[in-house]
Amino acid sequence: MKILFIGGTGTISSAITRQLAKSEHELWLLNRGNRKAEVPEGVHQIIADINDEEAVNRLLGDQVFDSVCDFIGFVPEQVERDYRLFAHRTRQYVYISSASAYNKPVRSHVINEGTTLANPHWQYSRDKIACEELLMKYYRENHFPVTIIRPSHTYCERSVPVGLHGTKGSWQVLKRMLDGKPVLVHGDGSSLWTMTWNGDFARAFIGLLGNAKAIGEVFQIMSDESLTWNQIYQAVADALGVSFTPFYVSSAFLASVAPKEYDVEGNLLGDKAATVVFDCSKVKRAVPGFEARVRFEEGVRRCVAYVLSHSECQQEDPQFDQWCDKVIAAQQKAKEMVCGTQE
Repeated sequence: MKILFIGGTGTISSAITRQLAKSEHELWLLNRGNRKAEVPEGVHQIIADINDEEAVNRLLGDQVFDSVCDFIGFVPEQVERDYRLFAHRTRQYVYISSASAYNKPVRSHVINEGTTLANPHWQYSRDKIACEELLMKYYRENHFPVTIIRPSHTYCERSVPVGLHGTKGSWQVLKRMLDGKPVLVHGDGSSLWTMTWNGDFARAFIGLLGNAKAIGEVFQIMSDESLTWNQIYQAVADALGVSFTPFYVSSAFLASVAPKEYDVEGNLLGDKAATVVFDCSKVKRAVPGFEARVRFEEGVRRCVAYVLSHSECQQEDPQFDQWCDKVIAAQQKAKEMVCGTQE
C-alpha cells in the first residue's frame, strides 16, 4: 500500500512510522520536518505546513494514496481542509480522534464505540466530536471513505505518563519522587485507568489500514489492562527505585485552583478522573490476533530508563512544583483547622 501520514513523528504516530518502515508498504510523511532525524530510512517526506493548503495541493500533484492518516487534526476547519485535499486522492481517510470524547460524567464504566459522545469539561474533546460528526456526514453524503480511531492514554519512551503535570511534561513529578516529596494524586487514587504502549497501538492501527471492514467505522484501540492510579504511580516509583508518597486531593478542588494553562478541568474531570474500562472487542474482530503485549510495569520501566538517560526529556517546572507544594499546604492547613475546631 501507498500510505500518507499527516504528522508521523508524534507519540502515537512515531511507533506506526517505525513499524511501517520495516514493511513492504510505501510510507510518506507530510509535516514541517522538525524531527527529520527521527524519520526511518526509506520513508518519504513532503516538507510542508499542512495549513498551507495551496502549497500542499501543489506538492501532492496527482498522487493517490491507499490510506491518508491525519494525526494532527483538532478542529473542524482542519477536517474540511483535508476533505478538499484528499477527497479524490485516497481510498481511505483515517482520522485520529480521542476517547476523551466519550460522555462525561460516565453513565457506565464500560466504554465501547457506541458510548455517547459528550464532554462538557473539555473543549478539546468537543472539537474532536465535531470533527467526527463532520467526517461521518462526508461519508454518508459523499462516500468519503472515513475510518475514525479513538485512542486513550497512549505513551512512548519519551515521557512517563502520569495523571497531573504542568506545562513542561511529567519530569517534575518524577523529580518530586526522586526528592522524596509527596505527589498529588487526584481523588483517592482508586479510579481505574488504561495506559497503552504506542507500539501496541501501532499494530492494531496498521491492521486497519486498507481494511474494507474499517470504512465508515469507528474503532477504539487500547490495552486490556486496567490499573488504579495508585498502581500507576507505584509502578513509576518502582521503576525509579524510590518510595511513592501520595497526597490525595479532590479532582474538583484541583480543577478549581489550578492555573488555566494546566487545563486540569479537561484532563481530570473530562477524562482521567473517571473510572473507565474499554471494550476493544470491535478492533479485535477487524484485526484478528491483535492484543496489547506490553504491560504497564514493563512500559514504564522503558520510559524511566529513556528519560533518565536523555537530559532533553528532563524539563524542570518550578512553577508546577511550587503549585503542588501550595496545594498540599492549603489542604493540610484546612485539616488542622477542622481538627482544631472539633477539639
